[in-house]
Amino acid sequence: MTGRVEGKVAFITGAARSQGRSHALRLAQEGADIIAVDVCAPIGSIGMYPPATDEDLAETVRQVEALDRRIVATKADVRDSAAMKAAVDDGVAQLGRLDIVLGNAGVFEIQPALEITDEAWREMIDINLTGVWNTCKVALPHLIEGGRGGSIVLTSSTAGLKGTPNTIHYTAAKHGVVGVMRTLANEFAQHSIRVNSVHPTGVDTVMIQNEKTWGLFAPDDPAPSREKAAPIFESTNALPVPWVEPVDISNAILFLVSDEARYITGVTLPVDAGYTVK
Repeated sequence: MTGRVEGKVAFITGAARSQGRSHALRLAQEGADIIAVDVCAPIGSIGMYPPATDEDLAETVRQVEALDRRIVATKADVRDSAAMKAAVDDGVAQLGRLDIVLGNAGVFEIQPALEITDEAWREMIDINLTGVWNTCKVALPHLIEGGRGGSIVLTSSTAGLKGTPNTIHYTAAKHGVVGVMRTLANEFAQHSIRVNSVHPTGVDTVMIQNEKTWGLFAPDDPAPSREKAAPIFESTNALPVPWVEPVDISNAILFLVSDEARYITGVTLPVDAGYTVK
């Protein structure tokens, strides 16, 4: 442990598994205590991969505690601002402060634009955009009250920087996250609160490692697989890799929330193996 965020407390949404768990562990390795939130429940319009579970969130707790850090974990839906406020308020009451906010929770679904239902559109925007705003809204008063500044990192996507076919609701939400980030970076700079966004390419998690996503890259293949999809994924990136690992995003976030990035605010940081420049 080198202690780059030693003594700080991080509020992380979508912390039960995948990128969220990776972020919690990486910050805990560097000395942070964690306030973790996840809905751990199905989302009606998302059918391409299974939801996180209570057991997933419990495993995040176990792994953070194994690093000898404290963690307060709560089941809450980012769409429910009252539940989010209760979760962060309780976490701060137990852990004593708040310094870092990671708006990581999000969902993904593939659908041609004209086949997206009204419900699917609303759920995607409500979770991936309004949920990010709710996260910031309930956390910002604690950062201001602390009087020490703070750092917020919002997880967008390469789809927050360029158009991505068959994901118009996801792409719209992720572009919206950039607007939230840039506005908050200006509005709360007076409190020494920095706000940035990260923009991953495909990350090796259940969100892309499923038959529906593999099949998008090989629509004529009756038996799509990870192995078959890998070279097609790789062709979308400039660097010769099909996808990045959750810890690659965690390391970028760790830099942004650390004092090494103390004057970096309002940036859109791609962690994308060159996807957006290709």
